[in-house]
Amino acid sequence: MPRVGRVVLPNYPHHVVQRGHNRQVVFAAAQDYQRYLTDLRELKDVFGVKVYAYCLMTNHVHLLLAPGDSVAGLGQLMKALAARATRYRNRLEGRSGTLWESRYKSSVVQSDAYLLACCRYIELNPVRARMVVDAADYPWSSYRVRLGDVPDSHWLDADPCFVALGDTAIERRHQYEAFISQAIPADEIRLIREALQRGQLTGTNRFVDEVERIVGLRIEQRGQGRPRIDSVK
Repeated sequence: MPRVGRVVLPNYPHHVVQRGHNRQVVFAAAQDYQRYLTDLRELKDVFGVKVYAYCLMTNHVHLLLAPGDSVAGLGQLMKALAARATRYRNRLEGRSGTLWESRYKSSVVQSDAYLLACCRYIELNPVRARMVVDAADYPWSSYRVRLGDVPDSHWLDADPCFVALGDTAIERRHQYEAFISQAIPADEIRLIREALQRGQLTGTNRFVDEVERIVGLRIEQRGQGRPRIDSVK
């Protein structure tokens, strides 16, 4: 079966996952995580890509990225991040070879209905993996950065849905904390996972129709009853 072409759209958020080669460990110590985040902070500006959310797990990364007018920035960012991490690991271990799977997975995300849902999905990865009890206890995700709980938190881009949660930083924080604490519907988790695995779109049927008109291609086979994400109350 031919490989599905990647759908990348300018100024749209994209849920991106890159895994270690054969699921090998890519972050073994605190300095490994910190180095990747330092590179992410630097390179996002180089390639004109916004970072809305992230979570670095032991053998893979989740990123919520939005390229600017040039869609090439997304791929250039991922290539540069992977290359720097590979050189660092190879130098550290005195080895050569690849560190990552050859092709990262990505899914274009519908901003109004699913952007916050994807942020929540990404930042709750360590909780689902039972590494921590609370998202705030995990130091290598964007959750505490988003809420301003760590120094130099200004580098994370504020997505429009997060900004719309309130008129002040305190109000937005409280609303998002409440959103994170809600149980995630099983249909929402399944939709996000399947869209990412298949390189499809994370959104409603109407959103899929809209993107298909933009790119002029049939993107996915859709089932019935895809869930909508309710607004945060």
